[in-house]
Amino acid sequence: MEAEGPQGLSDLCLAQVCRSLDSLCSRRADGSMSLSWAPLFPQEMADQLLRKMATAGILNDTTVGIFRNCKELRLRRASIRCCPVSADAFCLALCPHRLQELDASWVPGGLTGANIVAGMASNLECRSSLQRLSLNGLRLDWESLEEDGGVRVGFSSLQGLRTLNLANTDLSDAALEDICTLPQLETLDISCSAVSNLTALLECKNTLRSLIAHRLRQLDMSPARLLFVLSQLHALKHLDFSNDHFAVDDNDGRDGDETVRQLLEGSPQVLPSLVSLDISGRKRVNEAAVRVFVEARSGLVFLGLLATGVSSCAVLSSQENLKVTGEANENQVCEALRRYRDRECFTREALVHLYNLTTDIDKPRPDMLQLVLSGMQSHPTSLHVHLVATACAFNLTTQDLAESMPVSLITSAVTQLLYAMKTFPGHQQVQKNCLLALCSDYILQDVPFDKYLAATLVINWLSSHEDLTLQRMAVAVISILVAKLSTEQMAQLSKDVFIMKQLLAIVQQKAMVGVVDSTLKFALSALWNLTDEMPAAARNFIECHGLELYEEVLESYYTEPSIQQKVLGLLNNIAEVEELQADLLEEDLLEHVLSLLQDSQVEVGVRYFAGGILAHLTSRPEAWTLEEELRTTILKQMHTSIMTWTQLEREMVSYRSFRPFCPLLQTRQPSGVQLWAVWAIHLVCSQNTSHYSGMLEREGMTELLKALAAHPDTHTDIKGLSETILGMVEQHQSHSGAFSNQTGPRNS
Repeated sequence: MEAEGPQGLSDLCLAQVCRSLDSLCSRRADGSMSLSWAPLFPQEMADQLLRKMATAGILNDTTVGIFRNCKELRLRRASIRCCPVSADAFCLALCPHRLQELDASWVPGGLTGANIVAGMASNLECRSSLQRLSLNGLRLDWESLEEDGGVRVGFSSLQGLRTLNLANTDLSDAALEDICTLPQLETLDISCSAVSNLTALLECKNTLRSLIAHRLRQLDMSPARLLFVLSQLHALKHLDFSNDHFAVDDNDGRDGDETVRQLLEGSPQVLPSLVSLDISGRKRVNEAAVRVFVEARSGLVFLGLLATGVSSCAVLSSQENLKVTGEANENQVCEALRRYRDRECFTREALVHLYNLTTDIDKPRPDMLQLVLSGMQSHPTSLHVHLVATACAFNLTTQDLAESMPVSLITSAVTQLLYAMKTFPGHQQVQKNCLLALCSDYILQDVPFDKYLAATLVINWLSSHEDLTLQRMAVAVISILVAKLSTEQMAQLSKDVFIMKQLLAIVQQKAMVGVVDSTLKFALSALWNLTDEMPAAARNFIECHGLELYEEVLESYYTEPSIQQKVLGLLNNIAEVEELQADLLEEDLLEHVLSLLQDSQVEVGVRYFAGGILAHLTSRPEAWTLEEELRTTILKQMHTSIMTWTQLEREMVSYRSFRPFCPLLQTRQPSGVQLWAVWAIHLVCSQNTSHYSGMLEREGMTELLKALAAHPDTHTDIKGLSETILGMVEQHQSHSGAFSNQTGPRNS
């Protein structure tokens, strides 16, 4: 129901605006866009439009120009996160607005923190209105800020700031001193910055409520001095002094750990308001210190202990309202994945523990899967994260688990797995994890995702790996995916000779030792599907010497109907292509196919495809290059053989269209050719009337069948089958019409 509510509708409208920007806008002299006509947007809608453009990946110097019109499009909460917006475009489009919040984290290119601070300070309203500013991942370039009327422009110019995020920046001690003079500063994130001294924090000790200081690599303070500064922050409720436990060269490691130990064991009068402490990654924490700290602070609601080795401390389980990140149990691990999504070191650590928790999982956990996907999305280039995350995704979707989760979630999971395959093509374990997860009948058959991309990625993987178990799975996946592709996608795939060579190599590898296994069967099925009404693929097959190989397979697997059927099915596809028929006109090959057609001990499925090859090749007397006597024998034996076939109950073949049957149904054709075609149509129609009766109508087949049934020279066997097919189509149409009359709308 949520998707049908107002938020869903506004999202649809904004998405449409994003798609239609070119037609809705004119261009200024500098190339930037301007809305040709704009109503007065509701203020929140302007914020949402900017955010939508950013998340859709279309926000840049050109498109951000529409926000220069700050009368109709009034921004308050602006996000240009990760968008390529230059300093000039930023100043022209965003600085005139009376912003309350700005997120310019990880903006690529030349935009610096100094550009943003100077731009915001140039708007007198912003100096007091801007409350939240995030410059995570930017170069601050603090020294470039110039004086304005004798007063240096700095963060302190933005007097309304309450929340400031400067994580992953070149923040200096001098800039921190300037920041700490802000009169209303409540939340400060200086994680992974270049700060070496935190003494400046004493300037805001009465306002600062949250300090995030994760992995301060250049911090140079004694434990005693650092603890003194922290102890003076009387208003502090949230302190994050965690560390990247993978780092071995950090100067802050030992001193920071000692500060944490002293804080834990110290008096509760130090930081009396503290309700949240994160010390994850600190290597020298002990359980006794944690117990002392927790027992002394009844108001504690969060404690970060991931990668400290003490998250199984008994005192933690007795605190009902205390949330903990750690590895002692499922709740701690999931809490870590939720809280540390943006921190690669902790995401990786939590995923390792989640993998262990999910190895033998037997209940669907969509909540866990969502956490895994969020971690992958937050760290798209991290091999460490994807290596463990893809293994977790397999654990969480294996067997029947995927079927019990929302389809949209499984689609997202497969999309992320494909992204991992594409991003880390050379990493065997990542590829293996993804392949294992993909190899699921439910996922391949019922879940919507980019099957063309999946097919190409799995085929590429196949070329460089020889693990027999994984090879079997890869070929199985390809076989199913190829059958699911659209005609356009198949046409694209069929042009790739590399794919043909890969699959033929597997067939040859199996045929050389005469083995019959699922890998061989899947490879043959994939080749069969790949050449279905795809002349380019059929041509590639011949050019890759597939014909010679298939002739050998026909001979050596004479007693294997499942193999024979797939081989003849592909040769049938080639026989449908007029310009390739000459390649099949080999006397030995045709006599072998004819022997299969005539042998009453051979399964009807095999004889059916043998008949198809012969029907197509004998339907064009002008192209026949062998002895005429052979063609006459084939035509006679076809009619005789087909009349002995019993109707098949199981579905043996499916057709994309009936177009290849058109030449075979002409009244001038010999009865053997006509009979095979009508028998084939009757077979699939009787098995799936609703699907094929519509196809017959659309492609003009019913008219051909009517002409065939009415022609005086048509054999009675063919007339009878033609009339039966037409009867099935008529009955289905009659039934469908009656049903739609019953259920359709009525006039009152």
